[in-house]
Amino acid sequence: MAEITLRSFQFRREREASWRELEEILRKMERRSARALTPQELMRLPTLYRAVLSSLSVARSISLDQGLLAYLENLANRTYFQIYGPRTTLLRVVIDFAMRGFPQAVRSLRWHIALAAFLIALGGFVGYRLYAADTDWYYTFMPDGMTGGRTPTTTTEDLHKSVYGEVGVEEAGWLPAFGSFLFVHNTGVSIAAFALGVAFGLPTVWFMLYNGLMLGVFIALYAGRGLGPDIGGWLIIHGSTELLAVALCGGAGLALADALIFAERRGRLAALAERGRIAGIVVTGAICMLLVAGALEGLGRQLILDEGLRYAIGIVMAIFWLTLFLRGGRRASDDGRG
Repeated sequence: MAEITLRSFQFRREREASWRELEEILRKMERRSARALTPQELMRLPTLYRAVLSSLSVARSISLDQGLLAYLENLANRTYFQIYGPRTTLLRVVIDFAMRGFPQAVRSLRWHIALAAFLIALGGFVGYRLYAADTDWYYTFMPDGMTGGRTPTTTTEDLHKSVYGEVGVEEAGWLPAFGSFLFVHNTGVSIAAFALGVAFGLPTVWFMLYNGLMLGVFIALYAGRGLGPDIGGWLIIHGSTELLAVALCGGAGLALADALIFAERRGRLAALAERGRIAGIVVTGAICMLLVAGALEGLGRQLILDEGLRYAIGIVMAIFWLTLFLRGGRRASDDGRG
C-alpha cells in the first residue's frame, strides 16, 4: 500500500502543473465561453487535453488510487464537453424542435394521423346524425361535467348567451369551467390515445370516435336551434388547434399499433422502440399545441365576441399548423423531390 501511495504521489508531482493549467482554462470556458480564452490558451488547450488523456491511460494501467483516477476522468470529461459538446442554448433547442424535429416527425406519421383525423370526423358525423334523430343521444355521449346545464331542454336564448358570454351572475362560471374541463379532458384523451396504442390500437380508435361523437352532439344541440354558425365560431378559434393536437396523439397511438402488428422480421420490441421515438416527439408537440389551444380558448371566450374574427383566427391557426407540418424542417433537396 505504501508503494502505491508513493507511486501516486510521484505521478501527481510530475504532471499536476499541466492539470492545474487545464483546470484554469476550463473554468474560464465554463463561466463564459471559449471566446474568453487568450490565443495562447487556445493553442495550449489541445496539448493539455492530450496530456490529461495520456495521464489517465497511465493511471489506469498501473492501478493508481481511485481518487486520482476519478479526478482525471472528471477533468477529461469536462474538457471533452467543452471542445466537442453542443454549442447551443435552450432557446435554440426549443426552436429547433418546433421548426424541424416536430414537423418532420408529423410527416413521418402522416397516414396514421390522417386516419385518426378521419375517425374524429366520422364520430362527429355520426353523433350529429344521431342527435338529429333522437336528442336523448346527447345524454349518452356528453359527460355531466361538460354539459354545464346546457341540454336539449335549455332555451335557445340561454344557448346563445353561453356562446357570447352574455350570462347572468349564477351562470358566469360555466364557460370557464367548460373550457378548463375540455382542456383537461382532451389532454387526458390525447395521452391515453397515444399510450394505449400498444393495445394494438383498439382503445385509440375508440377514443378518436368518442371524441368525435361528443363533438357531434354538442354542435347538433346548437345547430338545431339555428345557432350553428355561432357555435362554429366559438369552437374554431381554439378547435382548429385542439382537434388537430388530438388527431396527432391518436395518430401516434395508431403508429405504435402499426409497429406491433406489422413488425415483420425486426421483432415487435425493436419496431416499437423505433416508432415510439418518433411518436413521442409528435405527442410532445401535440401537448404544446393543447396549451396554445387553451390560451386561444380563454381568449375566444372572454375577449373576442365577434363571430367573423373568431372564424378568422381559427382559420389562420389551421393554416399556420398545416404550413408548419408540410414545410417545417425540409431541406432544399426535399423541395426538388416534392
